[in-house]
Amino acid sequence: MHSGTDSTRKRIMTHIDLSIQGMSCGHCVKAVQQALAPLAGISKAEVKVGSAALAYDESLVSKDAIMKAIREEGYQVTGS
Repeated sequence: MHSGTDSTRKRIMTHIDLSIQGMSCGHCVKAVQQALAPLAGISKAEVKVGSAALAYDESLVSKDAIMKAIREEGYQVTGS
């Protein structure tokens, strides 16, 4: 019998593309990657100078929390 617990349900991932102002080099890319690393629920983070493409589980992390982590590194971020 299938119990339907969280461990057996497939997580639905949300995808977001972010525009990040203030990035200029590989150090900036690493800073954003490190800011995102501690956030639970991010399964993919492709960070480039000026942008990031993410897949995340909204039940574990919010878009606002992701953007806040990037802002706390000193960058301006917008996304959809």
